[in-house]
Amino acid sequence: MSKILVVAQHDDGQLNVATARAVKCASEVGGEVEVLVLAESGQSIGEAAAQLEGVSKVLVADNAANSQPLAAVLAPQIAKVAQDGGYSHVFGPNTTYGKDLMPRVAALMGVAMVTDIMAVHGAHEFDRPIYAGNAIVTVQADSGQAVVASVRCASYQAAGQGGSAAVEGISVDAELPTHTRYVGLKKEGGDRPDLQSAPRVVSGGRGVGSSENFKVIFDLADKLGAGVGASRAAVDSGYVPNDMQVGQTGKIIAPELYIAVGISGAIQHLAGIKDAGCIVAINSDEDAPIFEVADIGLVGDLFQVLPELQGKL
Repeated sequence: MSKILVVAQHDDGQLNVATARAVKCASEVGGEVEVLVLAESGQSIGEAAAQLEGVSKVLVADNAANSQPLAAVLAPQIAKVAQDGGYSHVFGPNTTYGKDLMPRVAALMGVAMVTDIMAVHGAHEFDRPIYAGNAIVTVQADSGQAVVASVRCASYQAAGQGGSAAVEGISVDAELPTHTRYVGLKKEGGDRPDLQSAPRVVSGGRGVGSSENFKVIFDLADKLGAGVGASRAAVDSGYVPNDMQVGQTGKIIAPELYIAVGISGAIQHLAGIKDAGCIVAINSDEDAPIFEVADIGLVGDLFQVLPELQGKL
């Protein structure tokens, strides 16, 4: 029987929805699912994780060294808990956080890693994307060792609420490196929702025209309480920083509502939004590929359409 450890992602004392999506994937493997919270003071985060359906136990490791999510510091603790606890699987979200963290865990445990799980066929058999998302491959992990993996959050709904798992405080006796230290955090987007977990996202493309013009995208997003993204063309043109890029080579997202403004719809961009609940496209080119996947399409000048749309909200 599988015993799965899910590494919790949390921000500003709040459990990130990516954790609930990773729990949903872990539940499909079968067996016991436990969540590990690494924080300076993680009791409230642990209590939130305990409410997720499918979670049997939450382990909270409080340590002043965990005040910031430094992968170099967290990875040795995760590997220690996983090995001492006899876990068969260690899962984390395939977010920016997880992409930095989980390979380090796999290296410390001396095992290969399965990245970007999209579907579970068994305890050691999974689907993952290859060739920039143009193909899906089924991979078989070694059944004789622990499986360390990251979960494509866009492929899974968040685990529901209603759980009542026990929350247990633990002490992790792991040697923590000192070669990495926290200097500071620069967050793009201010107080807007995190792009990878926001239920609504507004993205701009090359059609927006300039970094100054991107204000119309930010204004609409703020009106909707949405996260802000961009196409690779907009990023390459210097309109916005690359951490806002949505697509196969950027962030893979699955919001309930995705509004693509001035985005033509290159295959790489579509690969990053294919799991969105509702796709709205606004573009002056009626032949733009984005309209082929959009649930709602509007042909028009974005600089006329967006102010009118904001006026209706």
